[in-house]
Amino acid sequence: MAIIGPLKLKAQIFCGGEPAIGPGKADLLEAVDREGSISAAGRAMGMSYRRTWLLVDSLNRCWKERVVETTAGGGADKGTRLTPFGRTVLETYRAFEARLAEATGDASYRKLTSLLRDTPLPPHEP
Repeated sequence: MAIIGPLKLKAQIFCGGEPAIGPGKADLLEAVDREGSISAAGRAMGMSYRRTWLLVDSLNRCWKERVVETTAGGGADKGTRLTPFGRTVLETYRAFEARLAEATGDASYRKLTSLLRDTPLPPHEP
């Protein structure tokens, strides 16, 4: 999620009624990629394992291919990683976010923000 001046950008892509990806899930994918495990990614983001697992499950159910894969066992290849498809989803989402942020250079955005007060007026008493 990007906050640019008074603009808060939160792009979410839906699969049916379920959010397939948004800023939080993109952050989670980056954490999984960095940490190599669902539990470590959740800890790094301050989330429970269950919440983290549910978000990863949602990601895998919404896209045409798996986004995250896990490998159990004691070998060197154990753990969790983004699939090549998952990496494409993450990189494409981040590029889309960047394009949205470029909209702050648009004349309509500049005009709209020029109509804002510096700070809001105090609330009215009933």
